[in-house]
Amino acid sequence: MDQMEIETKPQHQNAQPGLEYEMDPQPIYIRDDYQGADKLKDKIAVITGGDSGIGRAVAIHFAREGANLAVLYHPREEQDAQKTKALIEAEGRSCLLIPGDLKQLSFIQEAVSTVIDTYKHVNILVNNAANHVEQKEFIDISDQQMRETFELNILAMFRLTKAVLPYMAENDCIINTTSVVSYRGSEALIDYASTKGAVTAFTRSLSQNLIERKIRVNAVAPGPIWTPLIVATKTLEEVKEFGKDVPMERPGQPAELAPAYVFLASEDASYFAGQVIHVNGGEVVNS
Repeated sequence: MDQMEIETKPQHQNAQPGLEYEMDPQPIYIRDDYQGADKLKDKIAVITGGDSGIGRAVAIHFAREGANLAVLYHPREEQDAQKTKALIEAEGRSCLLIPGDLKQLSFIQEAVSTVIDTYKHVNILVNNAANHVEQKEFIDISDQQMRETFELNILAMFRLTKAVLPYMAENDCIINTTSVVSYRGSEALIDYASTKGAVTAFTRSLSQNLIERKIRVNAVAPGPIWTPLIVATKTLEEVKEFGKDVPMERPGQPAELAPAYVFLASEDASYFAGQVIHVNGGEVVNS
């Protein structure tokens, strides 16, 4: 069995956001044999939802490539965030932890001020934080649920990007996390899929807007990835079967996704703008 293949066990967490330290098995956030090559040496990267899951994996890969980090996360995820900080510091890089609610504009403004006070500028912005609540029936999606999904998944992305942009310069970059459901939809995640469609359109449009400033904007579209969001939103049986419906017949690990962010953040992707990289276990979608 490949080291990335795991047997997902029936489990459920009753509160959101989910907590990585409670998951069994634990997600794999970086391969033991991943060799950094200073691709992001001394860059400053801001990552939302960087405490766990995809965000943690991206943060640790960035650190191994030489970047210093600022991680924005929900206060409930403090234990996960502290572990991420320790892992980044073990790579010899610095990590600024900033807890708060990304749905609040005041927090976004305060967070950016904190980042700039510490690092003076930002080279890489990773808009990764998102949430979803499954609803089998469309009419069960409450107005509050819809508003909260849009506030976190797309409006916070607009607001944070706007706040960070004055501190970015030529050759810096923005990477957004969209989703496979932006392309194929999801009958039980209608509001979430709608926000991810907005993220894809936001990526392409902002790329055109910033191209003359030579700031690259791209995105990554994950498929089924083993993260705390899964165990906090799916039933026991759904968790057991999670990821088995893609061609590779298994969920992906955050460690299999993070190198795509490294690529987009590095000079290797100097001719990439307005693009989406699909990391989804072999599902073919129209891009």
